[in-house]
Amino acid sequence: MMRPVQLRTLDEATQAPTDGFLADVIEGLSRPAKRLPSKYFYDARGSRLFEAICETPEYYLTRAEIEILGDHAMEMAAAVGPRRIIVEYGSGESIKTRLLLDHLDATAYVPVDVSREPLLAASAAIQTEYPKLKVLPLHADFTRPFNLPVGALGRSLVYFPGSTIGNFEPTEATALLRNIARAPGCEGALVGIDLVKSKRVLEAAYNDSDLVTAAFNLNLLHRINSELGGEFQPGRFSHRAVFNEAASRIEMYLVSKIDQVVGVGGRSFSFRAREAILTELSHKYTLDGFSDMSSSAGLTLTQAWTDDAARFAVVHLVRRAA
Repeated sequence: MMRPVQLRTLDEATQAPTDGFLADVIEGLSRPAKRLPSKYFYDARGSRLFEAICETPEYYLTRAEIEILGDHAMEMAAAVGPRRIIVEYGSGESIKTRLLLDHLDATAYVPVDVSREPLLAASAAIQTEYPKLKVLPLHADFTRPFNLPVGALGRSLVYFPGSTIGNFEPTEATALLRNIARAPGCEGALVGIDLVKSKRVLEAAYNDSDLVTAAFNLNLLHRINSELGGEFQPGRFSHRAVFNEAASRIEMYLVSKIDQVVGVGGRSFSFRAREAILTELSHKYTLDGFSDMSSSAGLTLTQAWTDDAARFAVVHLVRRAA
């Protein structure tokens, strides 16, 4: 039996871990329409709950993406080319990454994630399974500029799975793609996107019958209490996810059941009964629409692979020559 590898993260943080979290929570709850950034879902418990979501019957996204990788990873490797540094945004447990690493000619793997413990655990597992691969976990927020660690110099490919790009407003998603296009040494990306489909299927995926997504959503309040000394009573909030057809996105909320006041960071925030906190957006794309957005960011969509039911796509983006 192989012994697990012990790794340490390289850290791009320039402040105490809770500083940005607290500032974002206070800013979001101070808005007339309250919201919290979805990136804070992923503490250790949140990461475990998300993995459980992926196993629910209603949540088709992960199964569809794994189907695509299983069927087309060799084609993706041919499109990407040899000797690439794989930089994965929001790596989580890196389950889908293995399907790529089995086929890609990778010189190094740089998983980037804001949740340190899952990042370390997943990176150690990858290093154990791929002992010849240089694994350089980076604890950072990929939505902000970061430097690749020493040892990961050369031609890189961003791997951005799981339709995470859909969590950003269109202007934010475009800016993120533009950062990829401008990153030194980066020649392109493989990006997972969820495709437009019926409201019934979409809303079921975010309102599973086992209430795992509800627990995942409410865990954000538990995390605020635990890490920021918040005074939320999660039982006084309920989970809601609806499809906004005009904006082509799922909107996920925490809804106050009663009039209440909650303290966080020495501030008090009032909630009316039925007032909602927006916690996540999940945009659904057409291939043409995503191609247009990528083009405006300096990337060309060269290939797209979908599952048999055309529910999900993995697209190959190449940096456009200046």
